[in-house]
Amino acid sequence: MSDALRYPVGRFVFDESGDTSVRRDAISTIRQFPQTLRAAAASLSEAQLATPYREGGWTARQVIHHVADSHVNAYVRTRWLLTEDRPDLKAYDEKAWAELPDAALTPIEPSLALVEALHQRWATLLEALPDEAFAREIVHPERGPMTLDKLVQMYAWHGRHHVAHLQIVAGTQA
Repeated sequence: MSDALRYPVGRFVFDESGDTSVRRDAISTIRQFPQTLRAAAASLSEAQLATPYREGGWTARQVIHHVADSHVNAYVRTRWLLTEDRPDLKAYDEKAWAELPDAALTPIEPSLALVEALHQRWATLLEALPDEAFAREIVHPERGPMTLDKLVQMYAWHGRHHVAHLQIVAGTQA
């Protein structure tokens, strides 16, 4: 399987520099993501929503619902990280979640609206935090300790990653 289809924007790479401009860019990406996602989704027909972005991959509809599921988890993880001392997070089976009936049957609008509301809250929270908050950690059961800086960069990438999947289905990927 081609990495170009699986990771059309490349694999996630954490910028460990601590550069606040990298953080600001990632938060800005999170703030703007709902509009980017909605624009990518708007170009998809019903047939395209039922089309996988690659062989063995999720349909465009599943991708959109996955983004909502994943970013809800990321927002909750952010809040745990800020309110508890190095909390352990519970991982979830993304593939199993994407295969639940609601991911195949629900129109995309509820997930697009959820992402809009969620990202408004999430970006507002992130923008208000002092720099030292981004060094706080959460412990992932498979990836180990992860700082808020890494989490923010990872979810900025995650959004771009899945928008590129939708653009593959739409035939608009650059």
